[in-house]
Amino acid sequence: MASGSGSSGGGNSSKNDFRRKWDKDEYEQLAQKRLDEERDKKDGKPAPPVKRELLRHRDYKVDLESKLGKTIVITKTTPQAEMGGYYCNVCDCVVKDSINFLDHINGKKHQRNLGMSMRVERSSLDQVKKRFEVNKKKIEEKQTEYDFEERMKELREEEEKAKAYKKEKQKEKKRKAEEDLFEEDDEMAAVMGFSGFGSSKKGK
Repeated sequence: MASGSGSSGGGNSSKNDFRRKWDKDEYEQLAQKRLDEERDKKDGKPAPPVKRELLRHRDYKVDLESKLGKTIVITKTTPQAEMGGYYCNVCDCVVKDSINFLDHINGKKHQRNLGMSMRVERSSLDQVKKRFEVNKKKIEEKQTEYDFEERMKELREEEEKAKAYKKEKQKEKKRKAEEDLFEEDDEMAAVMGFSGFGSSKKGK
């Protein structure tokens, strides 16, 4: 009975086993290849060096924001690429945060898996000149755009100042007109023999 229950339990566990499976034949071949290389080194026959490409700049934008603020339900059957964190399909690994992910894709292991070394191409004089010209054009375009926006801002400020000045002049003109009107009233009262409205007394 014990053996029967144990065998049935083993069958259920094998069905529910979600662990990653490894190709034993492939790893045996890799191990044998490594042993052969070590044996050649001992015999004085070094293994031929692997020719890798020079390091190139990245021609795509790294996606670090598409999963921000999203909730993901992870189960035992969830593929590794859809688990939490940043997945690298070149190295088949998951990195938990963006800083370590950037360190990983800029690191030696990732570049080797891409077939590149950490050596960069030595630029020629013509390439440096062309790069300077491209950067200069970019700066000029930004400067032109900035000058246009700055000029529009200055024009709006000047327009507001002109409106405020015009409004102040109108107030001053109105105040001056009122003062002139009061002066005319005082002169009229003096001609008629009054020193001021409401301030004269009748003589007995």
